[in-house]
Amino acid sequence: MNGTPPGRPYGPVSPAADVSSPWTLREYAFLGDGERGALVGPRGEIVWLCAPRWNSDAVFSTLIGGPGEYLLGPADHWNVWGGFYEEGSLIHVGRWITGDTVIECREALAAPADPDRLILLRRIRAVRGDAGVRLRLDVRPGFGAHTMTGLRQEGGTWSAHGGGLHLRLVGAAGATPRRPGVLEARLTVAAGEARDLVLEIGTGARTGELDPRRLWQATERYWAGAVPDCSELAAPRDARHAYAILRGLTSASGAMVAAATTSLPERANTARNYDYRFAWIRDQCYAGLAVAAHGPHPLLDAGVGFVTERLLADGGHLRPAYTVEGDTVAEETSLPLPGYPGGTDRVGNRAGRQFQLDSFGEILQLYAAAARLDRLDTDGRRALGVAVEAVARDWPRPDAGLWELENHWWTHSRLCAVAGLRAAAREVRDPAARDWDDLADTILRETRRRCLTRQGHWSRAEDDEGPEAALLLPLARGCLPPDDPSGPLTRRFVEARLSEDGYLYRFGHGDQPLGEAEGAFLLCGFMMALAAHHQRDAVSAFRWFERTRAACGPPGLFAEEYDIRQRQLRGNLPQAFVHAQLLEAAVRLSGDPGA
Repeated sequence: MNGTPPGRPYGPVSPAADVSSPWTLREYAFLGDGERGALVGPRGEIVWLCAPRWNSDAVFSTLIGGPGEYLLGPADHWNVWGGFYEEGSLIHVGRWITGDTVIECREALAAPADPDRLILLRRIRAVRGDAGVRLRLDVRPGFGAHTMTGLRQEGGTWSAHGGGLHLRLVGAAGATPRRPGVLEARLTVAAGEARDLVLEIGTGARTGELDPRRLWQATERYWAGAVPDCSELAAPRDARHAYAILRGLTSASGAMVAAATTSLPERANTARNYDYRFAWIRDQCYAGLAVAAHGPHPLLDAGVGFVTERLLADGGHLRPAYTVEGDTVAEETSLPLPGYPGGTDRVGNRAGRQFQLDSFGEILQLYAAAARLDRLDTDGRRALGVAVEAVARDWPRPDAGLWELENHWWTHSRLCAVAGLRAAAREVRDPAARDWDDLADTILRETRRRCLTRQGHWSRAEDDEGPEAALLLPLARGCLPPDDPSGPLTRRFVEARLSEDGYLYRFGHGDQPLGEAEGAFLLCGFMMALAAHHQRDAVSAFRWFERTRAACGPPGLFAEEYDIRQRQLRGNLPQAFVHAQLLEAAVRLSGDPGA
């Protein structure tokens, strides 16, 4: 989402000798409980986990070249990996076939979650034959700056502490400390049997029992009630999986992080890698609108609640992004780690201080959707008024826009404001609704004067007639009258100039070929599907939907970008707004054209 970052202030660093080599991003599975998330690789290695919360320092940072990981997988290196998520959940099952055995590892972050303590559940099962299993636990708080000290075992439970955190591990009584803070073991699980391991990491020492059976039952109950049935939708399994991912990225505060990771590069060696472990207001609205399209589910209330709290606190000075606790995002700084190949490591995000007009338009659309479902309370109505005032005051002002670039008079931002005002006037019963429509007319009239080309399509900005894929979303949201020809003309212009092999790029980069400047943006592919559906072109809508949703790996996760030639994911993952747009497209395409 960001533009050009500052340079790297430190020299090259080599990965530690015991750091596992990374996989391509499409191979990683995601575990999430709303307060933090983990990435699991094909060897059964957990290579990324921040503790205790999303924007805390990582305790497993192998993904970006740091130390620390939790390996539980076959001891036999000659194996073929697979896996799947249990339906409607983030309970993942890794599966390996060796020469004469079949082994599975069921794993999840225990839910409901405690913000100050994570519990990671892993159950290794010998499906066929006796399973030889390798265990290695190396918890390294502070992105590897600390080791766990005081490692000891009592009553079958290992405990240690370091970097302000405490850990306990149950189920590995026979493990051996190989060096400070590191546990290793070779386990044998008899055919047809299973073995549970429970890892707890938190801010204080705990003494309660870690009963795997009880923890698994609570986690199963949580997921059974967290994800709605999506059987009536287009691509029902993918739609339900998208909802589960959004749920797993959403804190009890109502805030949803943009992605679980930091610093995964969008393009090799271009310094385009960012920290997405924060809650972007825009992304929160995308997710809320997607959920609202399906029904009045709890994730809608969560998103509306978080946005309302921030608007009432900060008013027109609303920031684009916050921590999940609602605090200011720290300035961007670098880490002394080598990074995922092709990238550099950084934490914090400079976008937290930008002005992004389109966010206010998305907020108004979110409140309109909540009102339509009778989910907008008194505070929400007050916050809606704050958002309208901000748009009325600041719509002529240049902003950083959706892509967080230099301040400019971006067309997309103005059309988003128009769409939001129109939706609010239509859905919210308020004496000022007519004024909102009048303000929308004013903004559209001036934007048309500045940004509509002589060819009849919308330009990217008042002094840039190039194509812009982001324009598709406000067009799909009804910012224009149904008979306005500029909508279809813009869609055709964007498709002609920015598409390749059924995927869509954001915008042009001078004379650079599209695929060399950056990857295709998966968000934009789903935007195109929504725009085509709104314009009653069902064939194109489904073609874009099906092509874009194919751009994932076996675990069904989407990153921000997709390298078309190499068929690889680029950027942080799982990228929340892509999953949100998939869910919304699945809902819309299952209804009446133009809805």
